[in-house]
Amino acid sequence: MRTDVVFTLTGPDRVGIVEEVTAVLLGLGGNVETSRMARLGGEFAILMLASLPAEREDDIDEAFAGLSAQGYRMTYSTTDRATAEAQRGWLRYQIDVHGADHEGIIHEIARGLSQRGITIESADTGTSRAPVSGASLFSMTALVAAPPDLSESEWTEELRDAGYQANVGITVNAIDVE
Repeated sequence: MRTDVVFTLTGPDRVGIVEEVTAVLLGLGGNVETSRMARLGGEFAILMLASLPAEREDDIDEAFAGLSAQGYRMTYSTTDRATAEAQRGWLRYQIDVHGADHEGIIHEIARGLSQRGITIESADTGTSRAPVSGASLFSMTALVAAPPDLSESEWTEELRDAGYQANVGITVNAIDVE
């Protein structure tokens, strides 16, 4: 029997860290199901869902001890895919946000979505410099899931209004999920 485990690992960015982490998982008989990895500042962060033999779960801490000794911080927790199944039939959307950077943009968008019962499945945010002025520009791409009985036109209009108030442009596109 296999178990699903969500891993996080953060620590100094260096060549070979992804190879080492995946080697540890392979040594446990694990398989990476899905992952996100990014260098944030000088740190490298890994977030991944892996499946591994249930009897190897007790070996995780020892298997990652070498990386922990090098200053990497690792957490893990078992997960139940049935939780994701609870949103079967929910409608998926991609939300793109662009505008001048300022405090609170992510919070305002997340608040507007959560108040409508919409869950954020993933989000990528960043800032860049405008070519001429050098002003800080914000961008966000989020994948969300909305309950099927929620009026799309109502919540998307409210979200665009919130974007207008925050001085950012927001586009919402339905995603065709098979």
